[in-house]
Amino acid sequence: MNFDFSDEQKFLKGEARKFLEANCPTSRVRKVLDDDGKAFDEELWKAVAGQGWLGATIPEEHGGLGLGHLELCVIAEELGRVVAPIPFASTVYFLAEAVMLAGDEAQKAELLPKIAAGEVIGAVATSEGPGVISPGALQSTVEGGKLSGVKIPVTDGDIAAVALVLAKENGKPGLYLAELDASVTREAVSTLDPTRDAAKLTFNQTPVRRLGAAGEGFDLLEQIFDRAAVLLAFEQTGGADRCLEMAKEYALERYAFGRVIASYQAIKHKLADMYVKNELARSNAYYGAWALNTNAPELPVAASAARIAASEAFWFASKENIQTHGGIGFTWEMDCHLYYRRSRQLSLVAGAPRVWKERLVSHLERRNAEAA
Repeated sequence: MNFDFSDEQKFLKGEARKFLEANCPTSRVRKVLDDDGKAFDEELWKAVAGQGWLGATIPEEHGGLGLGHLELCVIAEELGRVVAPIPFASTVYFLAEAVMLAGDEAQKAELLPKIAAGEVIGAVATSEGPGVISPGALQSTVEGGKLSGVKIPVTDGDIAAVALVLAKENGKPGLYLAELDASVTREAVSTLDPTRDAAKLTFNQTPVRRLGAAGEGFDLLEQIFDRAAVLLAFEQTGGADRCLEMAKEYALERYAFGRVIASYQAIKHKLADMYVKNELARSNAYYGAWALNTNAPELPVAASAARIAASEAFWFASKENIQTHGGIGFTWEMDCHLYYRRSRQLSLVAGAPRVWKERLVSHLERRNAEAA
């Protein structure tokens, strides 16, 4: 059995890399980081939309390319390599996937073409503060089609036009589409990675439309998060691989005591550990990609494993990349911190690794119980 990408998918990956290397150098990432009033790179966003990537998995009848999730996975990996400062994940991995999964025909016809064209930026608003969100702890409410409540932090919440919101109606949790209009108060939230915007959203009788049936909010959210977890894993794997490349390149050109530092055992072990974690993450990401593309029943387990391995690999690689560079690796002028920032940001999107570890154990226990 072949678990590798096809020649066409490898070609897409190569072309995506060429495009991003030309259009998203780290100088553009730094421009967003340095400018307090700049939430994302609008020019890059338009260019990515022009490539059709925002609609990669959106059906052709709704303005997309009609490709599979495998193609989106290779695009996600390349975006991770350049730490692209655009709201791609919030819009494509979450909003578009949610609408395609649970939206009715009217919702699909209205939103999917705008997403594919880059006219709508999305956000997912589930968290209401510290701790894991649960049906009993959910405070946001919907009455008469109007939403009230507070969500924090919301990635890309300060720039999004539409948010996917978890709230309860008549005591039952549901997922809702909310237009972020004047009834929504937005407050910027400072994070370790300012190249990905975050905000506190306060909804005050905001009109909403429900996705799926009443009371299905948490079930739908788990399905959406499983899909997003695989795509995020590829983005994290791309970033981790780039960190390893940066560390290797520096180790082969930096001399200490008359020898390149790559010849020292301590550096060799550091790079070897990065490689092992990266390959483990890639293996789990491939398993997740297969499960996602085939809608296999193993998806919850595969997504959890991919999410855990990729989060660990990206954090470890970004940290060890700084250490390999030595004292200069900690400076603003080096690019190492860009990847460390993004590794921390991505590890918290859709739940921290400890949440996914608990989900993995729960799914495995349930699977074993059903097999017994």
